[in-house]
Amino acid sequence: MAQGPLVGFTASSADTLEISTEPAGGVRATARVLFPAKTEVIQGLLADYPRWPELFEMRMRLADWHVRDGVATIDLRLEHALLPGERRLVTESRTLPGGGLVTELKGGDFKQYHRVWTLRPAGGGNETSADFELLFELDSLVPDWIMAMAVRHELETHFRIVKQKAREHSGRVLRP
Repeated sequence: MAQGPLVGFTASSADTLEISTEPAGGVRATARVLFPAKTEVIQGLLADYPRWPELFEMRMRLADWHVRDGVATIDLRLEHALLPGERRLVTESRTLPGGGLVTELKGGDFKQYHRVWTLRPAGGGNETSADFELLFELDSLVPDWIMAMAVRHELETHFRIVKQKAREHSGRVLRP
């Protein structure tokens, strides 16, 4: 299979998402998303670890979490239609100095997992421009190209849910 972007989309003039498989294994997703809330609101949503499952459409549950010395260790159980049973994902997340989060794999059923959200004020400070990067490889027999196709829908839905929650937290009226 040829490497490079598998999927590109524009949800609005400000949003982009590209998904590709990696030659050494895994799936890479990069995005730029404009959120309708201040950076502090988006940072708060992304760092509200007990409520992470609410930010995704896929079945997910928080098995355990704790924060120590500014590092959040999160133990998630994920269910996916492409995979039988539950998959475990244990990560550590740290807040980035200028706004955002970096998350690294610590254990579970993944060979690699690296996620970065970089947040910047936009729209006079009332919006947030976010750069998103995800690199993951599941310890599974499911080919990366199939996982790449599935992650497109999951991320589009995730971004939509975060936008909706951002509007709610900002006290804005939801638009259809």
